[in-house]
Amino acid sequence: MPRSKRAQRVALTKTAKKTRDHKASYVETVREAIDASDRVYLFSYENMRSNHFKDVRLHFRGGSNKDAMSDGNDGGGSEGRIFLGKNKLLQIALGRTPEDEYADNLHRLSKVLSGSVGILCTTQPAKDVEKYFATLAVEDFARAGAVAPETVMLTKEQVETHPVSMVEQFRKLGLPVEVKNGRVAFVGGREEWEVCQEGKELSVEQCKILVHMGVKLATFKIGLVRRWEKDDGAVEEF
Repeated sequence: MPRSKRAQRVALTKTAKKTRDHKASYVETVREAIDASDRVYLFSYENMRSNHFKDVRLHFRGGSNKDAMSDGNDGGGSEGRIFLGKNKLLQIALGRTPEDEYADNLHRLSKVLSGSVGILCTTQPAKDVEKYFATLAVEDFARAGAVAPETVMLTKEQVETHPVSMVEQFRKLGLPVEVKNGRVAFVGGREEWEVCQEGKELSVEQCKILVHMGVKLATFKIGLVRRWEKDDGAVEEF
């Protein structure tokens, strides 16, 4: 009779213990940040870029030089702390149900804490926080796999501005170009060329072409989802 896998003993190594301790420490860090704050925001983000997110973190942390994609274990801050990237641990820290929530109504943030989201624990006034995020939008270059928000056509004037030494590189990316009268030009004298179509997924080559031409199709944005107030446990949805 085959031996049941359920009967096998699994050794709990030092690494496993360290992982458990780290998770418990993370949960405690989140709860300490909640204790030190007046309100907690659940936010979602689009087109995450670490260089832009660093500016957001600095806005609420007062000038820390730690890594932008912080998991919350990089020291204190007088105005706020941001946690993201560990949704299950954040749910545990907040509490998933009314019975195990860390404070009244925090489970209402926890139950929608999934996907590309994070939390901000802050002492800044609600109106200041919400005004900041309402105006936050930074254009950036799209990455491969993203869906093109619009159709992009390159003109002969755009390619003419590049040195002829780039012709071979452009050809490898799929651009139909040649050297004509000492300038980069489209093959056959065409006036324009389609780089991408709206609604279609961008390839690596298309993204590289867009970078060379300075065309930014992505926008880094953070949207507020819910706000929890410590003083009365009120939760507002955005």
